[in-house]
Amino acid sequence: MRKRKIPQSLDGQRLDLAVKELLGVSRGVAQQLIKNKHVDVNERPVSAHTIVHTDDLIEMEIPPARKNVKKIHHVNAKLEILYEDKDVLVIVKPSGLLVHEAPGKNETTLVDALVKYNPKIKKVGDPKRPGLVQRLDKEVSGVMIVAKTPQSFDYLKGEFAARRVKKEYVAVVYGNLAKMQDTITFRIARSREKARMVARPSSQEGKEAITHYEVLKRAAHHDLVAVRIETGRTHQIRAHLHALGHPIVGDPLYKIKRFKPLPVSRIMLHSKHLSLTLPNGEKKTFESTPPDELLSLV
Repeated sequence: MRKRKIPQSLDGQRLDLAVKELLGVSRGVAQQLIKNKHVDVNERPVSAHTIVHTDDLIEMEIPPARKNVKKIHHVNAKLEILYEDKDVLVIVKPSGLLVHEAPGKNETTLVDALVKYNPKIKKVGDPKRPGLVQRLDKEVSGVMIVAKTPQSFDYLKGEFAARRVKKEYVAVVYGNLAKMQDTITFRIARSREKARMVARPSSQEGKEAITHYEVLKRAAHHDLVAVRIETGRTHQIRAHLHALGHPIVGDPLYKIKRFKPLPVSRIMLHSKHLSLTLPNGEKKTFESTPPDELLSLV
């Protein structure tokens, strides 16, 4: 058990941010410790968004690390490769596969499959997320590009940051959107109350996020939409469509009570199209057909 008084530098901060700084861990780990009741403030259990003040007494219990725990192979992590050269690997990620390790998750990841396929990728970029220049949520499927060398990693990160990579998705949403096509510019920020992101008007704080959508097919109670994003914020598409009042079918986090959930096994969101200039200077477009389970809804 570690006991500390909140220093003046952390006065007025959220508890999860204070734990992050005091323990030197990621914000995700800090939130997990709080959620699992390993953190008290002034001898009381509290939530992650609690505001702490100077001289508050914070008690933090650090659970012992688990050793020699084998990963649970929930998903077949065999790679479906669309393209490969000396710099990059383009794959189709299946739904149900974590991209990289996450707090509290003990299962096979895409990173495991990448390193098994090419052990050299382990030394590319962030050691916890080797080779990854983008990510897809666990239940989202579709096209991803992976760097095979440090040079291609830096190049691709620059292309994504400069918004020169074109990314298009398809999704099935609850209800019928008011407009057949539109651009969503709500800012994206982390919710103070729930473990998800929230979309906010441009007048409020948050990160810039730009999402374009077009209705491809309309059913009685659902729309099939093409979605193109200029920015790559966490849960951007999910939060933006939820903010419009039309969450993605199968999304466990972004739900609206007026829509009765459909009995589907995954979120109906698929990365269909990736277009960019490769490190070798060649312009390429990669596509993956949306799964039948998604298209069959409309």
